[in-house]
Amino acid sequence: MPSSSGASPGGRAGPVADVVRVRVPEPGLRQDLRAVKIVLHRELLRFWRDKLRMVSGLVQPVLWLLVMGTGLANLMATGGADGGVDLRTFIFPGVCAMSVMFTAMFSAGSIVWDREFGFLREMLVAPVSRSSIVIGKCIGGALVATLQGVVIVALAGLAGVPYDPVLLAQLMGMMFLGAFALTGFGVMMAARITQMQSFFALMQMAMLPMMFLSGALYPLNGLPAWLSILTKLNPLTYAVDPMRRAVFSRLDLSPELQRTFSSGVTWNGWLVPVWLELLLVAGIGAGLLGVAILQFRHTD
Repeated sequence: MPSSSGASPGGRAGPVADVVRVRVPEPGLRQDLRAVKIVLHRELLRFWRDKLRMVSGLVQPVLWLLVMGTGLANLMATGGADGGVDLRTFIFPGVCAMSVMFTAMFSAGSIVWDREFGFLREMLVAPVSRSSIVIGKCIGGALVATLQGVVIVALAGLAGVPYDPVLLAQLMGMMFLGAFALTGFGVMMAARITQMQSFFALMQMAMLPMMFLSGALYPLNGLPAWLSILTKLNPLTYAVDPMRRAVFSRLDLSPELQRTFSSGVTWNGWLVPVWLELLLVAGIGAGLLGVAILQFRHTD
């Protein structure tokens, strides 16, 4: 009987077992798009199956909106004979932005988790470009964060925000744009971090200043010069302000209250239009995505 090495006992060559050929798909745009779809689908599955993550991601925004908004409403001096502005109504756009911010950052942090368990290495050796993996990760993280924000948008009536279909669609689109930029930032940071503890410590250090300097919890007008400069340098400011202006445009308020609580972002006295704010967020997101792709090209 021939040995497994292909040589018979008499020294004559025996039959050699057939070699199974593995066909590797040719790299190209089609394979890259398929990789983007697979990574995006994986993000959605992980989010749907992790019910604890879904619930925990809503606790903090709901506390800000319902508990803090209700508890501090009496301290908000609005003035005016028309009843003023409810604090919950004012912070509602900021809470929407905060809800997608936390979820987007945690979605980006799963890269570090995949690296620790070796799954990231398996993705990086696949016959697809690494940019497709990053793009799928960013789109998937932004979509997951936006789906999480749907629950906050559903609470609009409790904050005195009307259920206007156009307004709700605008809020969802703005949340997705902001979530995409935030996920790009998180993926860029996660590309070089090897431990989850380090990632979450860094994200916590970055998220708190971004949240408090975005105008999510207070009006942007009348601030000290140094604080006003910091808010204008914060990218999250340009994600919160368009949502607030969209909400307040549906409220029946006096011009004075509109100027007080929805004054917008100004550059040297010039009111930045909403389209430019959204363009800035999209540009920042695209830039962070490009940096993340460059980081992943040097990742082992």
